[in-house]
Amino acid sequence: MAAMTSAFDLRSVAGWFRLIAVAEAVSWVGLLIGMYFKYLGTPRTEIGVKVFGMTHGLIFIAFVVAGLLAGIAFKWAAGTWLLALLASIVPLCSVIFLIWAERTGRMGRAEAASAVVQPGRRAPETT
Repeated sequence: MAAMTSAFDLRSVAGWFRLIAVAEAVSWVGLLIGMYFKYLGTPRTEIGVKVFGMTHGLIFIAFVVAGLLAGIAFKWAAGTWLLALLASIVPLCSVIFLIWAERTGRMGRAEAASAVVQPGRRAPETT
């Protein structure tokens, strides 16, 4: 459970970016389900699109802003910025981008985040 809390630590830009990326993917799922019931489902209803359309739009804007802030904080190259922008457009790709950015080290050092979350353990010396 400690790893989960460190991943979404809202004291860092990376934590905010992770939270917004997951929220963007969840809002995509809600919007896709809403679109199913609007066009194909029984009974046909527009409530899902109305609710999740606005929600997804706001979270989409937050993801783009968080991507800009993360890019500045972690000094991303232009290609990484472009991938983050494309990830905001393709359904559920924000989480794929997030996983890729974590694995390639574009979201900062993992050791520093884990040292903050484990109280009672000595932090590694940096001198």
